[in-house]
Amino acid sequence: MTIEIELKFIATPQAAEILAEKLAAWPHQHFAARDLTNIYYETDDNQLRRWDMGLRIRGVDQRYEMTLKAAGKTVGGLHQRPEYNVDLTEPQLDIARLPTEIWPAGTDITALQSQLQPLFSTHFQRETWLVEFGGSEIEVAFDRGEVTAGELSEPLYEVELELKSGQRDDLLKFADALIALGGLRLGSLSKAARGYQLAQGNLPRPVRALPLQKIAAKASVEQGMINAMTAALTHWQYHEEVWLRGNKNAKASVIEALETLRQAFSLFGALVPRKASSDLRQKLTRLEEMLADEENNAEAACFSLTSVEAQLALTHWLVESQWQNWLDDKSRSKLQGSFKRFSDIMLSRIAADLRETFDGVQLFNEFQDKATRLNRQLLAVNLLAGAYPAEDVNSWLEGWQELQHAIREKQERGLIHLANLAIRPAPFWLNSGIKR
Repeated sequence: MTIEIELKFIATPQAAEILAEKLAAWPHQHFAARDLTNIYYETDDNQLRRWDMGLRIRGVDQRYEMTLKAAGKTVGGLHQRPEYNVDLTEPQLDIARLPTEIWPAGTDITALQSQLQPLFSTHFQRETWLVEFGGSEIEVAFDRGEVTAGELSEPLYEVELELKSGQRDDLLKFADALIALGGLRLGSLSKAARGYQLAQGNLPRPVRALPLQKIAAKASVEQGMINAMTAALTHWQYHEEVWLRGNKNAKASVIEALETLRQAFSLFGALVPRKASSDLRQKLTRLEEMLADEENNAEAACFSLTSVEAQLALTHWLVESQWQNWLDDKSRSKLQGSFKRFSDIMLSRIAADLRETFDGVQLFNEFQDKATRLNRQLLAVNLLAGAYPAEDVNSWLEGWQELQHAIREKQERGLIHLANLAIRPAPFWLNSGIKR
């Protein structure tokens, strides 16, 4: 078993042509392109997917390898997953050769083997470079080919950076230097994720509302902050993919994700000094300004250096806990405090602010002027309320969301009534029954 640490980029064909020239700036070894074929296996009811596992047989140069990737962690385009590899003499699946402890308790391995069938495949050429950067060795792999499931397929252009030895921080800094060549964007979707999408008919991905951020009641404030910002990044990358696939409505959700990040920085700003995130926030602001230009299409925006730099900077900030360098002992102690208690305080402040903001408002123009504040506060509630039952949170949010919708739809009548209804519900953070 190894822990695979990879940073994945989706590439344009044009970027691939200048990749070798860019990599010449660092000491490296080059390895010529080889043909790789990968067959991915699954049960009829997607049992492996539900376990967050991926199982494949890879063939290259008449040699075969069975690989199982277990549940791991993905932040931005950085994938960290346990990986189990077994050499095979022929391309025949034999999961009994994998360690038994990787399977959930009670798994009947023989029965599982009998249920596994090929689901989709990837066929691509892989060209690689082993680059020395800082004190680390990083493998750069450029893959070009296609993902296929039945009669459906889509082209594949990826650049993967894998840390072979050294520090994760070097991997992220190297990526920051590499993206200057252009034509790269962070890829949170693995080849397997795209294969599953094709196998399920490649239905259009829908625009999604920002969900409540579920988190354990005993989580620390720092865990809550990481959870909030990771959720915003996930929301951003998901809708970037939807936008690139032709749904213009997804652009608004990309902007919403950036606004969610702004709210997260505001919520935790009293605990994390502003100077700890000033460079990152500047990059996010430049991206917001760029997206405000209606002339930018999806490809120009999502592959822009402005967007990729911002995503990579946020990924780096999160996975390396860069705020820690700016904290004193008092701030560290507060960040290790109860997220539940922190959320209760912040939710009380948000409720008081909303009451004060909308109490006594009479004119339609006044409601419009206050719409941005309402939007931001509701995003904050989504980030804070995950330790409470969703039905309690949604019941409290319902009135404010109806008011929000009415303002967006420019419904001039009934706004005062909706505002009065929104203010009435009792606070769920005092009546949920959860022990503090």
